[in-house]
Order: sequence, then structure tokens, then C-alpha cells
Amino acid sequence: MLVHSRTGRAACWAVFLVLFLPLFALPFLVVVMASLASHWSGALPSGATLAHYREATRGDALHSLTTSLLTAAGASLLALTTGTWAALAAHRLRGALRRVLDVLFMLPVAVPSVVVGLSLLVAFSRRPILLNGTPWIVVLAHTVLVTAFAYQSVGAALTRLDPAYEQSAASLGAPPLYVLWRIRLPLLLPSLTAATGLCFAMSMGELSATMMLYPPDWTPLPVQIYATTNRGALFTGAALAVVLMLATLAVLLVMGRARTRAAHR
Repeated sequence: MLVHSRTGRAACWAVFLVLFLPLFALPFLVVVMASLASHWSGALPSGATLAHYREATRGDALHSLTTSLLTAAGASLLALTTGTWAALAAHRLRGALRRVLDVLFMLPVAVPSVVVGLSLLVAFSRRPILLNGTPWIVVLAHTVLVTAFAYQSVGAALTRLDPAYEQSAASLGAPPLYVLWRIRLPLLLPSLTAATGLCFAMSMGELSATMMLYPPDWTPLPVQIYATTNRGALFTGAALAVVLMLATLAVLLVMGRARTRAAHR
């Protein structure tokens, strides 16, 4: 730590706990408590039950969880491919062209996601590319929204790479494609794994653009949570939210282990 005295460290921990507990930990704790409650009429819930979790892990809820996982996986892979390709191309650019490319990839993050949803709805609701009413338009919307994170993550990693490895391989006669596949991409693997995890997490929680685009047979879990709580079933909605958090956390833990292994290679 930057603070070396015992009193200073204690003060830092105290400030951290004072800020962390009410702003971050307490809201999550309330959601978990609500998911286990049968009644909540006072300061604390009463009547612990697992009935809400039984509803959250069967039927439409389970289908929505599977839909979210498939959507996030597809969007993450597409975003990683597009963002990495663009970052590799932009790494060799300088001046105004590089700034224009950065702006184009960051634009979906700078505007409200509902604007992205509306633009895709208008663009792909008629031929020759008709995606409205299909799951592909949801995957495309999530891809557009999360590609910026892959682009920025890979772009930042490229600036930290030591060019000596690529120069040594090229001086020994390795063609550019070989250098990319066997030298540059393996060195970028920790950043690629981190970018995939970030894209996946962002996709799992996306709601605004999804609400405008999803077909009835492709309902992601955040939409199901919104619909459930909107009907007044707050405790069931809390259980669905906990399931969403646990599923996202499980995937992120797997990605974290993969990133650690990649970093030690």
C-alpha cells in the first residue's frame, strides 16, 4: 500500500468500508435478502423461503437465462473479433484517421443504448437485410454496444507490447501472418481474455436496447427480471437477479483463471 503507517492504513480501511458498504455491498445484500423472503413489512424480511429460486430456475426463467448466456457468448466473440481486428489496424495509424476510428468505435458507448436499439430497428426492419423479429438483431445490438470495450482493451495492450519480439521474428524471415498468429496474438492473450470477460458481463446486464428489439421467443434474463418486477413479483425478480449475478460471476471466474494461465505462459 502507499500508506505505510498503521494509523493511516486503518483510516484508509475505515473510509473504504464507509463508502463501500452503503454504496455497493448493501444494495446487493438487500437483493439477496429479498430473494429469500416471503414477507417484508418491517426493517428486515421475515419468513425465509426458497420458493422464489424454484420459480427462477424453471420454465421461462431458465429459458431466459439460457438466452442471455447464448446472446452474451455470441456478442462477446463477435465483439472480440471485430475489436481486435480494428485495434490491430488502428495501431499503425496516426493523426486524424486514428482519432476518427477511435470516435467511431466509442460512439455506441457515448450515446444512450436505446438510441443504438432504435437505429438497428430502423436499419434492419426491411430488406435486403431483415433482422427485425429474429434473435440475430439482439446479438447484433449487444455486439455494437460492447465492441468498444474490446477495441480499447486490445488497443491499450498493443501500446505496451515490446516490438522486439516481432522484429526478431521478422528478421528471421517470418511472414507477417505468422508473426501475427504466433507472436502478437499470444502476447495479447491475457488482454483478449480480459476483454472477453468484460464484454460478456456488459452483455449479460444490457436492458435498454434489448427491450426495443427482442422477439417473444428470445427473451434475455434482464428483460424477464423487468417484466417480473413490473407485475409486482419483487421477490421473484430479486431471485432472478441473483441467478443473473451468479451466472455472470461464474463465467467471469472461469475467464479470470484462463487469463491467469495465459499471463504465466
